Order: sequence, then C-alpha cells, then structure tokens
Amino acid sequence: MIINTANQNTTGQIIRSLLKKEHTISIFSKEAAYAIEAKAIKIELDSGKITLAIHYTGSSLSPYLQNDTICFDIEASHPTPGIEEEIYNIEQVPAHVIKIDTCTYHLECQLPGSIFSSDNRRALRVPFILGMHARVHLEVFAHELNVEGKVRNLSVGGCMVYVRLEDSMALSINQVLPEVTLEFPNGEIFNTQGRICHMRPFGSHDYAAIGIEFINMSATMTETLFHYVSESEFEAAFRSGIQDSSSRAKSRLFIADAKEKKMQHKEEHDQTKSSQRSPLLRGVLEVAHQLQVMLMFTKNKDLFPEESLYECVDSLLYMVTQDRRGLQYALAFLHDEPEWVRHAIQVSSQLAMILISRDPYASQTRETVAGALLHTMGKPLLISEQLPSLKIRMSPSQAECSGIVNLAT
Repeated sequence: MIINTANQNTTGQIIRSLLKKEHTISIFSKEAAYAIEAKAIKIELDSGKITLAIHYTGSSLSPYLQNDTICFDIEASHPTPGIEEEIYNIEQVPAHVIKIDTCTYHLECQLPGSIFSSDNRRALRVPFILGMHARVHLEVFAHELNVEGKVRNLSVGGCMVYVRLEDSMALSINQVLPEVTLEFPNGEIFNTQGRICHMRPFGSHDYAAIGIEFINMSATMTETLFHYVSESEFEAAFRSGIQDSSSRAKSRLFIADAKEKKMQHKEEHDQTKSSQRSPLLRGVLEVAHQLQVMLMFTKNKDLFPEESLYECVDSLLYMVTQDRRGLQYALAFLHDEPEWVRHAIQVSSQLAMILISRDPYASQTRETVAGALLHTMGKPLLISEQLPSLKIRMSPSQAECSGIVNLAT
C-alpha cells in the first residue's frame, strides 16, 4: 500500500493507524443485506484520499453508491489478544468508481477533513474513536426486556450504538424505546427516550449498528446532553492529536472507575477465549452470524437476501465435504447462539451429511439444504402477515422446500 504523509489529513491519520494493524474493510449500505470486503491500496494524507479495491460479482454496485458516495467500516484487531477490536465508521464519502476488469473495481474516495460531522439536524456528531467508549442500555419493553451495547457516536439529536446481533432481533426500525441509558466510564449516566431510525450489520463479530433518535427531552436534559457531547468532542480531539495534550488533561467522563475496569477485564477474558476458536468453529459461527443478518434485513426491509442464503448453504456443504467429524464437533459449540439459529444450522448440516453420503454429486442437494435452512430458520417470520410479499420473491424450489406455499395460503 502506498502512503503519502505530507500535510496530513486528520481522518486519514486515524485510518492509517488502523491499517497498520491486522484489519478488514467493509463497504456497506443500509439497502444491502451484506457488506463488500475491500482492500486499501493507496492513501494520500495530504489530499485526504484513499483508494479501495474490491472484487464484486454482483450485477450492479448501485445499492452501495448513494449519490456517488459510499460508506465503509474499518475493523482493526488489537495486537494484544483479548483486547476488543476497534471499528472506525466512515459514511457518505464521495467516491469515483474505476472498473479494472470484469469483477475488480477501484474506488477513489475523498475523506472528510475533520473527524467530526453533522447529523440530520446539523448538530455536531462526535465519533467514539481510538478506544473511546460508553455503554448503553436500551429498554425494549417497559420494565421487562433490556438490551446492552456500546456507543459509536453521539450528538444532541441521537446516537449510534452497537449491540449483539442476537439481541437486535427484538428491535426494529421506527420502534420507540421507553428508555435509553448512556453510561460513561466514570459512572455518570444520562437517560432519555429514543426511537430507532435505522439498523444494519456492524463489523464481522456478530454486532448490529442501531441508529437512535432522542425524543421527548426537556430543556434540562438537552443542556445536560450538550455537556456530554462537548466532553466527548474534547476527548476525541485529545486522542486524535487535534487538541494540544499539554493544555488540558483528558475528559473525566472517560476515566474508568472501579466498576468499569472490572467489566473491561471480563470482556478481555471473553475476547481471549473467542480468539482461540478452531477454523471450523469460526466457519459455523459465521453462518450463524449470516442467518441473523438475513433475519434482520428481512424483518426491516421486507426483502429476502437470496445471495446470503446460498453463501450459508455453500459454507455448510464445503465443511461437510472437507471435515465431517470436525463439523459435528463444532456444532456442539453453538450453545451461546439463539435457539432458532442453533436448530437451523444443526438440522441443515445433518441433512447435508445424509444427502452427500448417499450421492455426493446429486444436483438437488444445494437447493434441498437451502430449503431446509430457510424452513427451519424463518418459518415463524416468513408466514407473518407483516411480510405478505416475501413469498413471491422466492424461487419455486425455495418455496416448495420451505413449505411457504402451503403454510402461507
């Protein structure tokens, strides 16, 4: 990768620091069910330009190019095992597409000059970067169900948070949250009501990004929130080098108290265990991740992501043919996944093993496993009255194998 360092762009500096670590870049769209993996091949810090290369076999890039802009995540792993990955989110940057060959494209992107941006109300949006974090607690149903996550950016109008993918199944776009609680590392807490504006997969480690608008705030609450946004702005400037470190210490909001340090230690322990997974187990968990993304996309967009379904099928068939015993062993470690995900993968894997043992070259094996996977993972959702158009977007073989035609009519 080529790097030009003269008159450095602040956003480019942060990206360059992440690119030095083991990382993945994902181009995403709120209108697409999956992200496109990209590689940074050139970054010019003087002009703030980055060139991304992608391999894309789809029919059109238009879902990922909104008004000639793209959005992407850079996910960098920490060199110390057990430390949480850092994800830097860049949205709506101008991009010029150059087609290199049939499936290879270069995207020349103009990075913003500042790490700060504006939300839809033109209020300052502060990204939580370089290790900044605050916890969030979402009350889904009053006094009953709570979902925990972490804040990715904050403004006086709202915030973007990420939660575990399995927890996001209880959430949907336009849903009103009775209470949104932000908890900063020093223990300070801010409470308000919220409304979910958008949802999408986040990174590659089973998270969902949730955009939340703050609602029904009093003047006092707004004033308090302005203070937290201001402190977060200073902390981001301090960590990125914009703010002179000699002029003031870091914001007290982000100095962890004893409770926060204990929680961080537990998370590091859990991350260490996750990094020790076998390749087959990682493959099975990736299928579990994709199934939950499919459900999120189907529930909120009323569209069926067929390509994602067949990627899951092909992954299972590959694992069956490569190491059947290893796959059976890996299936035993799905106990932390939602029951419907665990059942879908186990049933489809066992069916694939039976079909391949009988005839490894049967032409209908792929479609049969796809139908079983779809039938098991989505029957309660697919026959819902909220998705009346979904069955007509499925191929006849998918509908027949999943039982949708008979169940929904």
